Amino acid sequence: MRAAEQALIEFEIAVETFRVEVENFSRLHHQKLGPMYARLDELDAQIAEAKAARTGDPEDKRKAAEARARVMPMPGVEELFHGWMDGEGLFPEAEAMLTDQSVRPPQRVRPSEEARKLYRELARKAHPDLAQEDAERARREEFITRVNAAYARGEEALLRELAEEWAAGPAPAERSPSPSEELYARLEWLAQRKEMLALVARELEEGAIGSMLRMAPEDPDRLLDEIADKLLADVAAREAELAELVG
Repeated sequence: MRAAEQALIEFEIAVETFRVEVENFSRLHHQKLGPMYARLDELDAQIAEAKAARTGDPEDKRKAAEARARVMPMPGVEELFHGWMDGEGLFPEAEAMLTDQSVRPPQRVRPSEEARKLYRELARKAHPDLAQEDAERARREEFITRVNAAYARGEEALLRELAEEWAAGPAPAERSPSPSEELYARLEWLAQRKEMLALVARELEEGAIGSMLRMAPEDPDRLLDEIADKLLADVAAREAELAELVG
């Protein structure tokens, strides 16, 4: 039973760590590449509108209307880009990125190795599944919620404070022997919990961001740079096509 419980906790730690990585990579992805995607959508709309104006074909007009509808209105764009764009257009940082100039990279929000170590230790010690009494489980759930929040933000100092708080708190109650029926029920619950976590892990891995992250788990920044280079090439190609259409 103890081995099964410890294995489940280790699995939960791995899933939570990957979830944090996916969320952080997603945030960085939107910060760094969002303006480029917006520029491509705008260029696609302008190209479609230029073709429709040239041909006057109803089908071309329909496609132009659809392309323009895909371009997000300015208030939504401003919210999506989190400071990359205002009512006047792109900020200098975004302009620099689109013209391949040097730009200050977006803030990196990725837990350090020390934060990972602190998180794993706290999760192993304070996991709610190790509690026997309801009151102790509630205490652990509240504490682990704070631990998860600190880990997601990469706050190493706060994790260290939480470790000290846990060490100074009441010792967890000793686990008393349970009848065989309860042991079987517990093992069944552990198996169901593992299946649920496996489903969560699979959804994270198969998602768009998770799939990209798995392509370069050791150096996701390099992957972002490669995607940015491709998007810059796409922008240049669209701009050339538009210039040719409008003559």
